[in-house]
Amino acid sequence: MSKDLTVNYYRIEKAIGYLTANFRTRPDLDEIAEKVNLSPFYFQRMFLDWVGLTPKKFIQYLTLNHLKSQIQQTQNVIEAADVAGLSSQSRVYDLFVNIEGVSPQQFKSAGAGLAIFYGYHATPFGMCFIAVTERGICDLNFIDEDATRNEYHNFLQKWRFATINHRPDITQKYIQRIFKPESTNNERLNLLVQGTDFQVKVWEALVNIPFGGVQSYQQISDKVGYPCSIRAVASAAGKNPISYLIPCHRIICKSGGVGNFNDGKIRKQALIAWEMATREIAIQ
Repeated sequence: MSKDLTVNYYRIEKAIGYLTANFRTRPDLDEIAEKVNLSPFYFQRMFLDWVGLTPKKFIQYLTLNHLKSQIQQTQNVIEAADVAGLSSQSRVYDLFVNIEGVSPQQFKSAGAGLAIFYGYHATPFGMCFIAVTERGICDLNFIDEDATRNEYHNFLQKWRFATINHRPDITQKYIQRIFKPESTNNERLNLLVQGTDFQVKVWEALVNIPFGGVQSYQQISDKVGYPCSIRAVASAAGKNPISYLIPCHRIICKSGGVGNFNDGKIRKQALIAWEMATREIAIQ
């Protein structure tokens, strides 16, 4: 994936932020394009290339009423899949993901004995940092240029006794599988995480939210068996070490508000609406 893709995303992100803040005034294409310093023609073409919809159509996926309605619809899809004996990954564009927690000893030793490879790559949602071991992906986060050093520093602290090498030639293969869903296959993506039993339960529940769907914090609390622990669920989601694959962007407020997100609220909006739009286009 080229860096042009990332540059375009940041323009789209800026447009989404403007559209979200000014949707009630119905800004026209010229006004939106001006905010991202592009001609209306080029901006419209860029946006269509990114998601396949016009900016105005895209933003409709982010209205409170639409997202609120999707909470229950997603639950219905999950229940129907369970009744039919299907896994959550049977649905369109879902990735096959398995979460493996590190052993208590490895947790204490911060990865001693592990060989980890990392890289920085362009994605449809901006630059990302990814790290992998022979046992699976152990870190994935979206970054802005000024956050690159901080992300790497935080990663080093978590896995400070592992052998760590910069190998973008290895990590690029994972990026292709993750962000090009049409090229995925049935091979499972393994995720290696450090977390408490409760955190891992929450992350497993998030993995079961289908592509293009959303669930409320209350629904996730119910699923992990702690219906009165919404704040604890939100905290666990906030400590998710593998963004996108553990899709904490798919957990929202029951009012339809998208809530907070470590990688930025507008990026969360972009992820949700992009997935919804991609799913709708795929099943038409």
